[in-house]
Formats: sequence, C-alpha cells, structure tokens
Amino acid sequence: MRLNFIRNFVKLANYKNFSALSNDLSISQSTLSNQISQIEKELGNIKLIDRTTRTFKLTQEGEIFLKYAKEMIGIMDKCFLELSEYSIKQHEEIIISASTLPGSHILPIFIARFKESHPNVDFKILINNSHKSINLLRKDNADFAGIGSFMGSGEEEFDYLKIGSDNLVFVCSPNHKLLEGRKNEVSFNDLISFPFISREKGSGTRNVFENNFPQFHLLNIQLEINNNDSIITTVSESSYISVLSEIIAQKAENAGLIRIMKIKDYPIISQRDIFLIRIKGKELSKLKEDFWTFINKKKRSKK
Repeated sequence: MRLNFIRNFVKLANYKNFSALSNDLSISQSTLSNQISQIEKELGNIKLIDRTTRTFKLTQEGEIFLKYAKEMIGIMDKCFLELSEYSIKQHEEIIISASTLPGSHILPIFIARFKESHPNVDFKILINNSHKSINLLRKDNADFAGIGSFMGSGEEEFDYLKIGSDNLVFVCSPNHKLLEGRKNEVSFNDLISFPFISREKGSGTRNVFENNFPQFHLLNIQLEINNNDSIITTVSESSYISVLSEIIAQKAENAGLIRIMKIKDYPIISQRDIFLIRIKGKELSKLKEDFWTFINKKKRSKK
C-alpha cells in the first residue's frame, strides 16, 4: 500500500471534497478516486467512503482506517525525519506555494543559490494567491508559503521571515489619454473616470490595496483578473487602468508594455512586506530546515 495514497486519503477526509483536493494536489479527480479504490481493494474490498450520498461521508470502516492512517503517516514522517540525519546525499522535494511576486521574482534567486550547495533538492513552486497559499500550507500540501499579506490570519500561527518589500503603483497603457500632455503624473479625479481592473478576492495585492488605500471605493471597477500577466496585457491594449506591484510593473514598463503613473496627493499608494512562512512548531526534515536557515541568513546579511 503506497504511503502517498494513504496520505491523500487522510487529506480527503479533511477536505470532504474530491474536486477541491484534486485541484490543490494538481492531479485529476479520477486519479484521486483510483488511489482510494486501490486502498479499498488492498484492505479486502471494503468501502471507506459512502458513495450513496451527495455529501462526503466516511463509512464505519473508513473511520477506523482513518484513525490508523493518521498514526501510520505520523510514524513514517518521524522515521524519515530521523533517517534524514544519516543521509549524506538525501534527495528531497520542497514545495512552496507563493503569490506572483515572491514566487516568480524573489524566491527563485534564493532557490538557485541554495541548489548550488544542495544539488539533490528539487523545488516545486505553485503560483497561487496569498489566501490559497496559506490554506495549502495549513492543509499540509506545501512546506512553505510566499505571501504579500496574511489575509487576516493570525500571525502567531506561523513562523515567518521577511524576504522583501514592495510598493503598489497605478499603471496604464503607454498611449493612455491620462498621459496626454502630462509627465506620468495624473490627478485621482481624472483617473477614476476610467475602468479599473482589480485582482481577485484572496489576492494579497487586493487585500493590502483595499485596506490601505483610502480612495479604493471610488475606483470604477469593471473587471477582476487573477493573473498579473493578463492584467498587463489588458491594460497595455485598452483604456483600463490597474494597480500592480512596483517590481512587476517596472519590468513591464521597461518592456514598453505599460506606464507607471504618479498620482497627485498620493505619492505612496500602499506599501507592504513580503514573507516566507511556515506552520509554527511543525517538524521539518533537515534539508527543509537548512533551506529556512539559509533564507534567514541571506536576509540578515543584506541588512
């Protein structure tokens, strides 16, 4: 019986939804269903899940197996953790769920440097918004999360390292009417007459912007897009405006795709810190602890 099948069964009992779990695991729903069926077959063709009801429900046998499955996973995780101390050339995967800025623009630099001294580690970066990244961390589907906002979660639940900082800026197309006769500086009253693209709920960018920018409610929000590249494409070819991370916006501006606008009376739109987080008190393998320590030392050396 494969341990990852058992691990997914435990997760399924927590999610109570095949579709949601398969989506977070990046596997098909049929693959997940086949894993559960394989466990049932190896246990003597018993049924772990009551498939006759619309709501997710474990059978009595499923409840019994869940109890021992959790114990098996706990024992094996402790075993792997202890044995990792003796493995000189251990090969391991580190999973990080991160929003676009930390996942695509900050963490890759640290990861490349860490792999220079740890060639046997593989990294899997999942690009999700801050809300989903935090949830994947809680559900044990990621080892670390890179976020631009704690999304109202209690910071005491996590250990965290500041890995960067960022400003939010307004952006428009290079030929936008707002820029006619101006040097990138526009008034907010002129700006709100144009359609605005917002990030989706759950986005750290939206959360910080919505809570910190006092005039957010006056914006003419016409679209919600959950991808920065799609926002840049839309803005570059239309009259739409939006707000982006300054780091991301600067690269797009250098490529001639958009222009960053300065807003009169609002020299600073919003500022935020970027964090790498982990569940407080959770035991990690030596290699994962080494990566955490490596990030911490690198950030301190830059101060």
